[in-house]
Amino acid sequence: MTDPIFLKALLDDASRPFLGGGRFAYHYARGKLASDCIFRELLRQGIFPAEGRFLDLGCGQGSLFGWLLAARNLYEKGNWPADWAPAPKPLSLRGIELMQRDVERARQSFGADHPLVDIRQGDMCRADFGKADVVTILDALHYFNHERQRDVIARIRAALPPGGLFLTRVGDADAGLPYHLCNWVDHAVTFVRGHRLPKLYCRPLTEWIALLRECGFAVSTMPMNEGKPFANVMLVCRLPE
Repeated sequence: MTDPIFLKALLDDASRPFLGGGRFAYHYARGKLASDCIFRELLRQGIFPAEGRFLDLGCGQGSLFGWLLAARNLYEKGNWPADWAPAPKPLSLRGIELMQRDVERARQSFGADHPLVDIRQGDMCRADFGKADVVTILDALHYFNHERQRDVIARIRAALPPGGLFLTRVGDADAGLPYHLCNWVDHAVTFVRGHRLPKLYCRPLTEWIALLRECGFAVSTMPMNEGKPFANVMLVCRLPE
């Protein structure tokens, strides 16, 4: 079991930038990073490469970036669990977020001239992805229709080098009640963030995997619920070397 003192130090460090974005930004980031197991598992299991250029699509106010920066900071100071993989070294942290309010919180939190973090307003269905070593979409692929999902995934593939990583989390539409609970929570969080309730375009897990493989990715799956009655699955998608 990971030392709770270390986890608190990581959470404190990751949340600190969001004090500059206001009370909501700080408490939202801290609550999300503390309660969502995907952030801990990404680091503990060493899913990310040792270093790389990160692109987070639908990044919100940049909570993932705060987490990665804090992790690297603690790792370089030698304050890191022996049973965790080394913390990745971000070479750049780019984010694209549709909601201007979240972009403004991010800029207030990280500053306009941060040497690594660059979060801009845009629609992932239209934005230029540039080049990245890692692309993430956490809980956002289901916000647009199936045709656009395929297009976004194809453009992610084009943005990645051989061996590049695309990481996403989806709900399994075949999971019954846990899937419906996921959608209820999704709507509740969207409402709390001040956004309109979206129409959702979900798929069974088998369809997500088939789509990603058609686009050239090798896919592995991992339940990502940590005992909660949800249907969340992390998809680790890699391009061949």
